[in-house]
Amino acid sequence: MQRRYVTVDVFTDRVFGGNPLAVVLDGAGLTTQQMQAIASEFNYSETTFVLPPRDVAHTAQVRIFTSRIEVPFAGHPLIGAAAVWASELESQGGPRCEKLLFEAAVGLVPVKILRDRDSVVGAEFTAPQALSIGASLSPAHAAACLSLNPAEIATSVHAPHVLSVGLPFLVVEVTGRDVLRAAKPDSAAHARTLPPIGTDAIYLYCRGARPTELHARMFSPLDNTVEDPATGSATAATIASLAERLESADTDTVWRIEQGVDMGRPSLLLGRTERRRGLVSAVHIAGHVVAVMRGEMQLPDP
Repeated sequence: MQRRYVTVDVFTDRVFGGNPLAVVLDGAGLTTQQMQAIASEFNYSETTFVLPPRDVAHTAQVRIFTSRIEVPFAGHPLIGAAAVWASELESQGGPRCEKLLFEAAVGLVPVKILRDRDSVVGAEFTAPQALSIGASLSPAHAAACLSLNPAEIATSVHAPHVLSVGLPFLVVEVTGRDVLRAAKPDSAAHARTLPPIGTDAIYLYCRGARPTELHARMFSPLDNTVEDPATGSATAATIASLAERLESADTDTVWRIEQGVDMGRPSLLLGRTERRRGLVSAVHIAGHVVAVMRGEMQLPDP
């Protein structure tokens, strides 16, 4: 049996930047084992499968796999799948897509389509869950995971701690751009430290020229991703946490996050947080999407 796929680069406006993603357009009929095998074959940080929705009021069901496991939520797979699926529907004569509603394992994820005139150029998702704050970690343990000195972990705003809006990450602020550049994942320290606190990945960042500008990296060697070029779910959780620390109780804030620069896959993530009565009521992450490849895969008949 054949299955169609499209690969895209997400959070970039040019080919070979951003975070690569494979989108399998007709995932119906595939078993979980087949999806995992396909994701392992592509060997990207994630592969997305689009299936018919369980509820016809929704756009589609989306399942997301790393090369090792299925995950309930991830940012760049949803943005990439939305741009690809909107383009696919319109190319088949369907109506112009403005908003999609995806069924993900974590829940419903609204996605808005971004356009340049009539062309689909990207998408913006709204995080499916409110910010949750998990376990904290000492600067020494966080530094060991990142091959840094404890003094290079910034703690004036927050300690290293697990954050999630649908997928948990240990979020660590470091003291500057040079420190961010020098960081390296220590797989043994990751294995000792992260699973007991409920995650397998570290998102580290430093401040840019403005408080709402960040530079970031993400390491997840336990999930076969030494470094991720762009991580929408971790970015969403991080800016939600930072937005709750702003002085104004009711404000909408625009964020700009650069990631992937230090691994040669520059990515730009655009965030928006909405804060009401001192709490973040919604967080959005947007990015451009560029098509790279299109093809068909031949799978064994069941």
